[in-house]
Amino acid sequence: MTATRPHADAGLSRGLLLLMSVATGLAVAGNYFAQPLLDLIGREFGVGPSQAALVVTAAQAGYALGLILLVPLGDLVERRRLAMSLYAATALFLLVSATAPNGTVLLASTALTALTSVGAQVVVPFAATLAAPAERGRVVGTVMTGLMLGLLLARTASGALSELGGWRTVYWVNAVLMVLMAVLLRTFLPRLGGDGARQSYPGLLRSTVAMFRHEPLLRWRAGIGALSLASFSVLWTALTFLLVQGAYGWSESAIGLFGLVGAVGALTATVAGRLADRGYVQRVTGAGTVLLVASWAAIAAGERSLLWLLAAVVVLDLAHQAVLNSSQNVIYALRPEARNRINSAFMTTFFVGGAVGSALASVVWVHAGWTGVCALGGALSAGTVVLWVLERITVNRAAGKPAPVHQDLVLTKGE
Repeated sequence: MTATRPHADAGLSRGLLLLMSVATGLAVAGNYFAQPLLDLIGREFGVGPSQAALVVTAAQAGYALGLILLVPLGDLVERRRLAMSLYAATALFLLVSATAPNGTVLLASTALTALTSVGAQVVVPFAATLAAPAERGRVVGTVMTGLMLGLLLARTASGALSELGGWRTVYWVNAVLMVLMAVLLRTFLPRLGGDGARQSYPGLLRSTVAMFRHEPLLRWRAGIGALSLASFSVLWTALTFLLVQGAYGWSESAIGLFGLVGAVGALTATVAGRLADRGYVQRVTGAGTVLLVASWAAIAAGERSLLWLLAAVVVLDLAHQAVLNSSQNVIYALRPEARNRINSAFMTTFFVGGAVGSALASVVWVHAGWTGVCALGGALSAGTVVLWVLERITVNRAAGKPAPVHQDLVLTKGE
């Protein structure tokens, strides 16, 4: 890392942007290591597919809890210290997962790892704040590319490392990397925030919830994002069960390689961000929702065709990334002084959708197989189209009306 430590008003260098992107990816990766390892974990602890899939659900539920309880602190306390502390705690809980003696301990440590890994969601609005307004879409897209690559490549890494040293190896490796990230963030991030001492923690949480009441665009975008991640999670949870048996019968390392396919879609985040900077944010969202629906037709054909499955995974990940990035550009422009709370409200709903999608996928797989999974994913994707259309209708009708000022959302005097 060649960048020197900047002041908060010094902008965002390429080196610092790269560090933030890598840090977000490594933080969220720990929540997805288990997906290609569900069969191995289930065999070691003597549980079936639906019980093993609870590891994935625990990760997403823990992440959602961290989003609502911890991320708003970025509007209250000094953000560099908050990010560093969360990364260090994540490393500790990864070590617990690596040494888990039974499924109960693994579930608990997975939930706690996810709870503190929301440090990634402290880093994202941190980057948005440091970025110049005209480049915010590109910057957020770059950091989210790192996050999505971490999410997707976690499967590849866990599959490969499980072949070398068992399923626990990836947790040991990521714990070491998270310690390194905590040190680097402490060294290179500028000091930012910490002016909210007058606000109580309960008041902070109340104002986060109030964002939903007073910001219609946040409600619409949170709903769209939740359905998008639910659809995304349905595929990636059920995909392991499909590939490990039936017409495929792949090993865990081969299943993990599918993360490389999904990474192709994740790399479009910066493109979506640049389009948002040029004023095309609504077109990006609309196109993304339509592509989500279309991808599920190809996913259905992928039950017995690897070619269709590969193409469908790329399209679904591309569409999901477009929906997410464009939605973030919309919500980050709402209230700059409350960016962490807005991010908390949005991302909490977003990951609750993911947890619900994972839980539904495991149940539907057991009772209806791949056909049922595809029907579920298609229905969730169709919901994103409906919500986006309703948002556009509502916003167009309200055009020209002055937005009210809500004093209960004000935390401090600016950032």
